[in-house]
Amino acid sequence: MKPKVLVARAVFPETLELLRAHFHVVSNQDDHIWTPEELRSRAAGMQGVFTTGSERIDAAILDACPELRICANMAVGFNNFDVPAMTAKGVLATNTPDVLTETTADFGFALMMATARRMAESEHFLRAGHWDRWRFDMFAGTEVHGSTLGIIGMGRIGQGIAKRAAHGFGMRVIYHNRSRLSADLESACKATYVSKEELLSTADHVMLVVPYSAESHHTIGAKELGSMKPSATLVNIARGGIVDDAALAQALASGQLAAAGLDVFEGEPKVHPSLLKLKNVVLTPHIASATIKTRMAMAQLAADNLIAYLTQGKAITPLNPQVIKS
Repeated sequence: MKPKVLVARAVFPETLELLRAHFHVVSNQDDHIWTPEELRSRAAGMQGVFTTGSERIDAAILDACPELRICANMAVGFNNFDVPAMTAKGVLATNTPDVLTETTADFGFALMMATARRMAESEHFLRAGHWDRWRFDMFAGTEVHGSTLGIIGMGRIGQGIAKRAAHGFGMRVIYHNRSRLSADLESACKATYVSKEELLSTADHVMLVVPYSAESHHTIGAKELGSMKPSATLVNIARGGIVDDAALAQALASGQLAAAGLDVFEGEPKVHPSLLKLKNVVLTPHIASATIKTRMAMAQLAADNLIAYLTQGKAITPLNPQVIKS
């Protein structure tokens, strides 16, 4: 009998076809957002679950689904997984690193450009029919080329952004990370390691690419925003909760900070109402990896993890490889 796999959100038809070649698949192509209770009910009796960032896998669902062996996340982030609880229950957790690095780095740089150059604000102005003349200071923004970019979180995506900035735009790149990069990587990125305090006070643009954890919650709050230049911009393509959105809204409204670009939010898909009222913030709905090619690669890798583990006892990108029996 084929193992049973639950696909918790709508995915590409090609992904379902691949999974159905190996498993009995129950899918959610209607893309309903299930409550935790509904997810537990549908995952009961399943050996595998194909998840996205919106499905929380915690002790409650693990207790309710004793047959579960693997949860494969179609995302590089995995803060929707309680990995210690999964490990304790012998359930493998996997994610999709690498395949979205370049696309996400592209988007992060694009969001920084749109934020610095006030693209969204000026487009709304034009669409509303307000443009009736040219003026010397109309939507004058912040310089990008030759300015200083500070990156917090220097993993693969952060390194990709650094290379775009240094090699393509002649930017000075400084970074802060839990651990310093090797000399070779620093050279390739043309990046200089600094303290978080120096980065915030020095950078013209601050880019957040740090994974979410209890330790990184509100990495940027009122204190940190207060130490940034009033002319600076802040871009978050990491995870909601890295930034205190309420404090950011206040800093933007008061002129303490020039502008922000946000692809992720606390409590998303809800957005702090104060942010929605501001003109000097560019808001996008968590789409940094959203190209067809990249999303298909993410779905493929999540499916491949399910297939490898449930048919061969192996995994491609495990988060807790200690649960794999040798």
